[in-house]
Amino acid sequence: MKLPRLFWWLFATVVLLAFIGLFYPTQLPVSLYKLSLVTMAGVIGYWLDRSLFPYARPDSFIEPDDGAEPCKECGVGEPADGDRAYMPCSIAFAAAMLRRALIVGCAMIAIGLGA
Repeated sequence: MKLPRLFWWLFATVVLLAFIGLFYPTQLPVSLYKLSLVTMAGVIGYWLDRSLFPYARPDSFIEPDDGAEPCKECGVGEPADGDRAYMPCSIAFAAAMLRRALIVGCAMIAIGLGA
């Protein structure tokens, strides 16, 4: 049987949460509160990225490998027009993923530092 992705991280989290509950039971609600804040910040950061960049979602830059139509977002397969810079889909995909990770990470850090 294959374990799910990040199983050992989940296991370590549960062990540490049990440790907190066993030795510092008064800190358990605080830990759960902070965990819920950081989780909520991740969701808010994701939706902030989606609302700020509705036409630049990372999945729209995935290149088709089965001979389907070229990517409509970055124009692979079309000549670049003068007022738009040509960027291959793989670079646009990487940039969109990094942008989303930065926005989500910054939202989580902001909430984590403020709580």
